[in-house]
Amino acid sequence: MQQDLDRYVVYLAVERNLSAYTVRNYRTEIGQFIEFASAHGVREWRSVDKALVRRWLADLRVGGYAPGSIARKLSEVRSCCTYLVREDRLDRNPLASISAPKQPKRQPRVLSYDEVLAMLRMPDVTTPQGQRDLAILEVFYGSGIRLGELEKLDLADLDLSRREVRVLGKGNKERIALFGKVAEATLRLYLQQGRPSLVGKEEDSALFLNRFGQRLGRVSIIRMLDRYAKAAGIDRKVTPHAMRHSFATHLIDEGVDIRIIQEMLGHESPATTQRYTHVSQARLHEVVRSAHPRGSLDTRHRSSADWEPTGQASDHPDHIVDSHR
Repeated sequence: MQQDLDRYVVYLAVERNLSAYTVRNYRTEIGQFIEFASAHGVREWRSVDKALVRRWLADLRVGGYAPGSIARKLSEVRSCCTYLVREDRLDRNPLASISAPKQPKRQPRVLSYDEVLAMLRMPDVTTPQGQRDLAILEVFYGSGIRLGELEKLDLADLDLSRREVRVLGKGNKERIALFGKVAEATLRLYLQQGRPSLVGKEEDSALFLNRFGQRLGRVSIIRMLDRYAKAAGIDRKVTPHAMRHSFATHLIDEGVDIRIIQEMLGHESPATTQRYTHVSQARLHEVVRSAHPRGSLDTRHRSSADWEPTGQASDHPDHIVDSHR
């Protein structure tokens, strides 16, 4: 089974062109299934059956894994078996008819604009690390790029004069991400002052460096965001993806066309971007209150003749307004 997994991860890296991070996750999680199967006396893929898979899923549930995590693991093992069927290593896919656990529909976590501003005030820009961190926060919020895309940025990918950065997205697909003048200013400060102080003995091509002069890793970036969120008084975990969600939602709130946001986020399917239109409930309520003729109790902009009474004096709009003062 392990040899088949080795072949599969090579296929993922070479044929499907998946990132090293994604390939590593596939290897780890499918490897965990192989260990479970081996512990239950199954040492060949041909011996995997529905009973074993259901026992594995039950074990994951007992282990406290969330439905989303279980669904991901199931999908990864299923895709490996699909590959083995195609390569004539399996006659059939034993996971083909097994459904993933139902996942509750969760809207993306979004920061308010005030929360974003509070986080942006946290880095100490008198230090190289603070200048770097502010630049990272501004690039995240100003461009909507993913964590993996920011982590892989090199100096050569940045074009400050055009306020553009070349990113390598999912499936190693390249695109140009844009950012604004504020992000440009923080990047210039970092490049002129912060980064030269962080450069080690050997020059690194990475845009964002750690204190050893090497590429800043994803774990450090995640911890940095969470640290500044707590310092800003935000009582929930803030991830790079939350910054990406906030970028998209705030643009939608300002009336930007969903197709433009799709392009900026690097989404292939409009359906992926569409979920952001369901996020800002506060904005929807605001629109109803301010724009709909019956959205507000304030009737000063229209005559009382527009009101359709039911025969009760208390139904008159002037009475309702008075009762809420």
